[in-house]
Amino acid sequence: METSDYAFPPSVETLYHDHHPWLQSWLRRRLGNAADAADLAQDAFVRLLTTPRKFGSLPEARVYLRTMAGGLCVDLWRRRRIEQAWLDTLAAQPEARAPSAEHQAIVLEALHEIDRLLRALPVKAAHAFVMAAGSGMSEKEVAAELGVSTRMVRKYVAQAMLHCLQTL
Repeated sequence: METSDYAFPPSVETLYHDHHPWLQSWLRRRLGNAADAADLAQDAFVRLLTTPRKFGSLPEARVYLRTMAGGLCVDLWRRRRIEQAWLDTLAAQPEARAPSAEHQAIVLEALHEIDRLLRALPVKAAHAFVMAAGSGMSEKEVAAELGVSTRMVRKYVAQAMLHCLQTL
């Protein structure tokens, strides 16, 4: 398809027909996994259905789809890192203390939600909150680690708590 073939904004159906094989191939090369590539390509077009956009050219549509797919890859990798950390934590526990499959799914969902909330914060605020609330470090220890004052640590932690409360 040539750039000039889009004389008017194409439908999602046309975009899917014209770009899905290319996007899935791009994702397969990036991820090294055909099943993940197929899932993320589908997710990209589902997002396009839920939040329609108009493109005037093939390059414009491909740039948008590649950018969106790149973000979906990052999200997939982040979710997998969180899941692996959870699995590592479970593996370190005695088998008698292993939670049920349902409890594990609930914990993973909560971890993904916490990650989403923390990513919306400024980096230092997120780090201060995790160190203070999650690791039990004192304000002084967090301040030394971040290179800020204890007053700033209190501000960061308060900012994180307020953000969590507002979001939830």
